[in-house]
Amino acid sequence: MDHIVLNVDDMEKMLLFYIEIMGLSPERLGEFHSGKVPFPTLRINRDTVIDLFPRHLWIKKRSKVKGQPNLNHFCILFKKEEWDRLRRRLKDHKVVIEDGPGIRWGAHGMGISIYFQDPEKNLIEARYYK
Repeated sequence: MDHIVLNVDDMEKMLLFYIEIMGLSPERLGEFHSGKVPFPTLRINRDTVIDLFPRHLWIKKRSKVKGQPNLNHFCILFKKEEWDRLRRRLKDHKVVIEDGPGIRWGAHGMGISIYFQDPEKNLIEARYYK
């Protein structure tokens, strides 16, 4: 797992919970508060983070890519060759790529990813890092 994105109504309450209660380390928090990045990140471990998506972003995003009300999406990390094979399988099975490929932030910095839905409409991001 690379990252999980949670849609957030009350950012400060969520930050307090995940930092103070859960004990996760914040990343990009200063940049978020100064408006330099659109959302803060909380590190679970070396390979996995939680992104907290502010309401104005997930409301805007829902018009383009339909995520669930609380769990916006989850992201699975692939090696580039595996990612290319996945894209071919998605095409072969007529699974629509709803967004991407695009360069986006994740647990290891900027990576290339696509978004698509499973049969129950859960939004999945598939990513690789260069």
